[in-house]
Amino acid sequence: MALHFERSEFDARLARLLAKMQEEKLDAILLFAQESMYWLTGYDTFGYCFFQTLVVKSDGTMVLLTRSADLRQAQLTSVISDIRIWVDRVNADPTVDLKELLVELDLLGARIGVEYDTHGMTGRVARLLDSQIATFGQIVDASYLVGRLRLVKSPTEIAYVERAATLADDALDAALALIKPGADEADILAAMQGTIFSGGGDYPANEFIVGSGPDALLCRYKAGRRKLDASDQLTLEWAGTYAHYHAAMMRAVVIGDPTHRHRELFSACLETIQAIETVLKPGHTFGDVFDMHAKIMDERGLARHRLNACGYSLGARFSPSWMEHEMFVAGNPQEIEEGMSLFVHMIIMDSDTGTAMTLGQTYLTTSQGPKALSRHQLEFLNR
Repeated sequence: MALHFERSEFDARLARLLAKMQEEKLDAILLFAQESMYWLTGYDTFGYCFFQTLVVKSDGTMVLLTRSADLRQAQLTSVISDIRIWVDRVNADPTVDLKELLVELDLLGARIGVEYDTHGMTGRVARLLDSQIATFGQIVDASYLVGRLRLVKSPTEIAYVERAATLADDALDAALALIKPGADEADILAAMQGTIFSGGGDYPANEFIVGSGPDALLCRYKAGRRKLDASDQLTLEWAGTYAHYHAAMMRAVVIGDPTHRHRELFSACLETIQAIETVLKPGHTFGDVFDMHAKIMDERGLARHRLNACGYSLGARFSPSWMEHEMFVAGNPQEIEEGMSLFVHMIIMDSDTGTAMTLGQTYLTTSQGPKALSRHQLEFLNR
């Protein structure tokens, strides 16, 4: 079997989930997030673009309802022994099959949690599901129950995150070797992703961001490539990925002579990320991290140019995003605990002068403070 963890670790995760279900008084939970299924059982697929769900009962029973194309995928990559297939057909409604399964599992009238807030649950599926089981039992939104259990990483998970961080560093080395006037963004992107593949890594859960010139002010990937000018700026955001675990990084590279504004904004990024390191530890919250970010940026007059978030939790994620739900935003009460992998990013996009500056890396939280997982220094990059 293609498992990335020992069976004992999966057993421990199930025990944690069952304890949380008991605390929430749930008789069962319907998992639709691929991340939840992967964490709990090892099940590895992109088949969540179609209907599938993992039913977990409070007694530990697990049943996967999926399509025929994913039968062998589940058999090979997971510890799930009970796999049911709903049949593809015109106007198929797999929630009917799910309701029949819930009856078979003696869950009529039960209190059932559902992962609604996930890319594995489309609006159409939610409507079909609700119409089938709204009167079947007591339905509870349990979108974040498993996600919160996944925030603190096991030793094996940490090893995978650290391997992903090494691959992210290798990708930056590959990029820096190519960045110069006349270099093609396509070659830079190919070198970064190719380095990760060559190192045994995986596809990331979302595209790398590669943008130069005016496009350096974009925070998302877009189609199209250009060649770097003699005087230019390049924004890079990428992640090393290993066994689906991500370690993200972000850098701005100035080509040619840097402007005063480039150096001024880099100074703000560096000062802020160093200040955040003082609160990125147990005893503080995700909201505290954002407050530190906002305080320093705003004191420097950069309120209009910063974002309303400065990072998030990372882990094993699937397309279309490597971001976890828990983010560094105002008022987030989520406590920082030892053993979390957290991406901190500074993003300043000054549209008035057309200047971009970014700086970011992934940390492992410890009782002594955050441990940066990158071997690269937080330095001004100029080519």
